[in-house]
Amino acid sequence: MTKTHVKPEILHAEVVAKSRLFQIEQVHLRFSNQVERQYERMKGNNRGAVMVVPVLGQTQLLLGREYAAGTHSYELGFPKGLIDPGETAAEAANRELQEEIGYGSKKLTHLMELSLAPGYFASKMQIFLAEDLYLNDLEGDEPEPIEMVKWPLDKWQELLLEDDFSESRSVSALFLAQKHLQLK
Repeated sequence: MTKTHVKPEILHAEVVAKSRLFQIEQVHLRFSNQVERQYERMKGNNRGAVMVVPVLGQTQLLLGREYAAGTHSYELGFPKGLIDPGETAAEAANRELQEEIGYGSKKLTHLMELSLAPGYFASKMQIFLAEDLYLNDLEGDEPEPIEMVKWPLDKWQELLLEDDFSESRSVSALFLAQKHLQLK
């Protein structure tokens, strides 16, 4: 059973650092027991993001291998990106799919909304399953082409053994997609 909590009162909040991509906000809080604390958090853009698990012909997962600056390595994962202003999450999912691996989807299923490090980061990511795929390549904003990787759907567990398939969002999305596909 979930207990209802009273959210702390925000006494003061200010941006203490800012870059082209991120803003760090310091937040002074008072909890219901009158304890006060200061937290730092990355201020979200409130647009949200999407990740898409594409399934081709009910037999293959489609992934992309692209450079990740945070780990300074090439990582294998599912197509993802920000929701553009005026765009729904489903529209963003289909656009990212086309930009990153050259396929569109006639059937998108919303699987879940995930939090990304909620202790520090306010953004959420919408996870979609993409089926009934068709070829359609859109130009994206990546600095180099993303390598598209086909993976047998029936060997999805072996994907977890790949050294470059380690991003928690992709691992979560894989399990969510598997659960949904098994229920069909």
